[in-house]
Amino acid sequence: MADSNITKRALAAALKELINEMPFSKITISDICAKCDMNRKSFYYHFKDKYDLVNWIFDMEFSAIVNRRPHANEWEFFEDVCDYFYENRGFYRRLLKVRGQNSFTEHFREVLEPIVAGRLTEILGEEVNRYQLNFFTDACVCSVERWILDREDVSAKEIIAMMRSCIEKAAVRVVEESKK
Repeated sequence: MADSNITKRALAAALKELINEMPFSKITISDICAKCDMNRKSFYYHFKDKYDLVNWIFDMEFSAIVNRRPHANEWEFFEDVCDYFYENRGFYRRLLKVRGQNSFTEHFREVLEPIVAGRLTEILGEEVNRYQLNFFTDACVCSVERWILDREDVSAKEIIAMMRSCIEKAAVRVVEESKK
């Protein structure tokens, strides 16, 4: 297991270096392997493709955020996630430009959806329906994506405050409307 993680980390470091040198779409498995003196067979033993490697990088670093400290609520947790994105914005700025199947945006959405579901259920006091969950998850993903891609220097704390205000006001409005 330790050797496996060493190999994965070497491949991840190679991809992170390469993404600073060229667009993600131009990076090949051969480029990644050459950068860390490995063969393609080693790469494919650990990952399906370069998108799988990107998702692994996020998942490993994301799990470090989750385990870094106890979070009092989803907002505190999400602020740590946004701090991570802010610290790594160059890397994610390049990845978020990639669209389509297996894109990082799809993976991030999958990770974020249960967190949004928990918060919405807490706010609404009832189970959320699929439309509400999709709407608010998409809003969060798009907001984070726009924030990372934007060249304006807005801190994680500021973006979380803006998102929290919007989501909570909208959720309260949904509850009020449903009571009419």
